Amino acid sequence: MKRTLITSALPYANGYIHLGHLAGAYLPADIYARFLRLLGEEVLYVCGSDEHGVAITISAEKENTTPQAIIDKYHNANADAFKKFGMSFDIYSRTSNNLHKETALDFFEVLLEKKFLEEKEEEQFYDSKAKMFLPDRYIEGICPNCNSDKARGDQCDKCGAYYEQNELKNPISTITKTTPTLKKTTHWYLKLGMFQEFIESYVESNESFWKDNVLQQAKGWLRLGLNDRAITRDLDWGVKIENAKGVNKEKAAGKVLYVWFDAVLGYLTATKEWALREESKGKVTKDDWKKWWKDEETSHIAFIGKDNIVFHTIMLPVIQIAYGGFILPTNVPANEFLNLEGNKFSKSRNWSIDLKDFIDDFESEQSIDTLRYTLATILPENKDSDFTWKDFQAKNNNELAAILGNFINRTVQFIHKYMGGRVPILTERYANIQEHIERIITKFSELNIKSPDELKKLYKEENVDELSINDFLLFFGLWRGLRSIENLYKKFKFKDAVAETMNLARVANKYFNDEEPWKAIKENPEKCHKTIYICSQVAYTLAIAFAPILPYTSAKLQTLLGKEINIGNANSATKGANYFHDAIKFNVKSGLQLPEVPVLFEKIEDDVIAKQIAKLGNEQQTETKAESKKEETKKAEAEKPAKTEKPAEEVDDGMISIDYFSKVKLRTAKIIQADRIEKSKKLLKLIVKMGDEERQILAGVADSYEPEYLVGKTIVVVSNLRPTKLMGLDSEGMMLCASKAGKLCFVTTEVDFEDDAYVR
Repeated sequence: MKRTLITSALPYANGYIHLGHLAGAYLPADIYARFLRLLGEEVLYVCGSDEHGVAITISAEKENTTPQAIIDKYHNANADAFKKFGMSFDIYSRTSNNLHKETALDFFEVLLEKKFLEEKEEEQFYDSKAKMFLPDRYIEGICPNCNSDKARGDQCDKCGAYYEQNELKNPISTITKTTPTLKKTTHWYLKLGMFQEFIESYVESNESFWKDNVLQQAKGWLRLGLNDRAITRDLDWGVKIENAKGVNKEKAAGKVLYVWFDAVLGYLTATKEWALREESKGKVTKDDWKKWWKDEETSHIAFIGKDNIVFHTIMLPVIQIAYGGFILPTNVPANEFLNLEGNKFSKSRNWSIDLKDFIDDFESEQSIDTLRYTLATILPENKDSDFTWKDFQAKNNNELAAILGNFINRTVQFIHKYMGGRVPILTERYANIQEHIERIITKFSELNIKSPDELKKLYKEENVDELSINDFLLFFGLWRGLRSIENLYKKFKFKDAVAETMNLARVANKYFNDEEPWKAIKENPEKCHKTIYICSQVAYTLAIAFAPILPYTSAKLQTLLGKEINIGNANSATKGANYFHDAIKFNVKSGLQLPEVPVLFEKIEDDVIAKQIAKLGNEQQTETKAESKKEETKKAEAEKPAKTEKPAEEVDDGMISIDYFSKVKLRTAKIIQADRIEKSKKLLKLIVKMGDEERQILAGVADSYEPEYLVGKTIVVVSNLRPTKLMGLDSEGMMLCASKAGKLCFVTTEVDFEDDAYVR
């Protein structure tokens, strides 16, 4: 059985967790942990509060309280918010506990004994007014490399340069806004340069599967060369070293471990704490932490934001290899930053959404799952992304409610309306359908079915009277989708995995539509019962597939279907059982009495969203935004084509000028849903995605393509066409097509699909 240690960057306990934090290091880690548990793998997911450092003391001074009170306040608040958000930590610890202090001090002593630390007396900036040596983050000045005037004590965010604190030009203390002086002090430095070649080799060995942003930042540090780095600071709050073995007590007085050094060891101490806790329950021994940190069979996946890349690709591995006997991080899937309504998160500008505030306003489990889903669809995996309240509303109303919720509701309501609320019991004609389906799914794998043409061939070869082509299409779509989801999760492509998961619900809705049970119940009740029986099984498939993303909704669905809840929770009963692979099998009992299903996702109204948007920023910013919006509206109106008759030459000979054509805006779009339109032989209703925007387009290509063929295809769209109504439905663009041999062919940037079985 595979074993995976999952860690999320320890949140700093001087503020509340906000949505940007969730998208960076926490939600993707939780999704991954739940997914692996559903695969039956052994998983330990640890995290906790980072509670040391000068920022804690500054917060305590501002709030006129103690550092302990500060960390207790934020640790407890964040732990509670994480729990309500559905985080499946095996343990959420904190670095202020004694076990952590003992472990961190042990690392310091071992590295000192092995001569990987060097004692140095150097000059550091001292704030006479605040009466303290200044950590790097509390000094600003001019970068010695690019002359930016917003450089920090040891790093310039503008050019990325790193330097010694005393190299900064025109330094200013951010605490008192005064110029600090240089004062001698003693500190212990980690000899990073000794590990340059080892870390280069370590990073190179991971080139094929680490994300590019991770590789480039790690390599950038290595190109500059690893220099000695202080691991102690002059401070009262932290892991004190004055009683450590091998140090001069007088020199060590008032020194604590630098927070970057002790924080990365928080994962280890959390694991030790977990082992002690579980030992008290008789489940493991206190030494079981070692299999998670010292056994080569364990993979360590460290989820972080991009500002923590260096500490997990260089610093932590150096500390571990210097101490000896520890496995190194297998992967560090760092995310970029999440923005909010087009701007960076900023507490000072009130441009932020704290998780606890969201939960106060949206208490329901539905809202939590909607937030998880929305963030999962916009995770900043390769570049910064943006959260908007309108998108949150759209994801709830147009996807969770209209696609997933729609399939569940229509299936259960149909069962209650026509079948007494019980999952159908199949007649003798369909008694072996489960055996047939499971055999066919096996053949999908054995034959590695890839195209509809291969599927059509298999359908003819099987020649099973009880199964329609719709049954084949349904289970092929589920089988292919689940395989794709698993592959994407394992490659840390969470956004794509989430999109594929929602596509499963689209496949299910299409099956329901194509089988037309509302007709079959009158014309062929036996077949109708078979259809609804299959839909009941698919509801469970969706419950498992969505469990990593929507744990609350998944739990409701599994309860509805009479199943034990398995949503990948910590200490869940899934270990060794592959619920994800088995989800495509027939898991729901015939004859099961179903309760009336509540609406899974209530519609979110415009006024709810407007209220949340109004909370952002101050009055001046709101006015500025309003003025900006007016200007944008004026500009958009000015750019609209004038409502005048076409020039005579354009009417008479059918030709248009280059200026006229230049108004046409063409964009590529991916079709994510395609359906027939009742009473129309030519039109298909397409849902297309252009970047982060979704649109509905009606296209007259029903004579040329089956709708299921188009799903997933990339097309070219006229994006600035005025919306119009066809057959009572809105159309927000035009699908570009050309005529070929009397048939319409869509224009695409992909390869030619002409021979596909689903082209009419």
